[in-house]
Amino acid sequence: MLRDEREYPVAAIFNSIAHRFGEIFRKRYAEVDNSKTTFVPVAEMILRENMTEDDKLYVNNINGITDEFTMLGYGRSAKVNLSRRSCSCRKCDLVKLPGTHAMAALHLKNRDK
Repeated sequence: MLRDEREYPVAAIFNSIAHRFGEIFRKRYAEVDNSKTTFVPVAEMILRENMTEDDKLYVNNINGITDEFTMLGYGRSAKVNLSRRSCSCRKCDLVKLPGTHAMAALHLKNRDK
């Protein structure tokens, strides 16, 4: 990437690097700015995968509390609390995106919408 600039002074090399990163960021900003969602493409892909996986789970609102759900599927169970944005599998806490369990709970809660 810097083969042409290696003969230049260090300051010129840094300016070239800054210019190239600026171009990359401008292209990515334009790509994200023109999209119809508020998520970057990688987050959009993760959310879509989680939405397709939530159909395979059995979701129940045992307590009758609107934000607490229990999931059964894949031989494991999980508890989701939507108001706290937490899941017993801890994926929501690590990734900061709704996981499969949270997506299933959201799907059940908002099935009319």
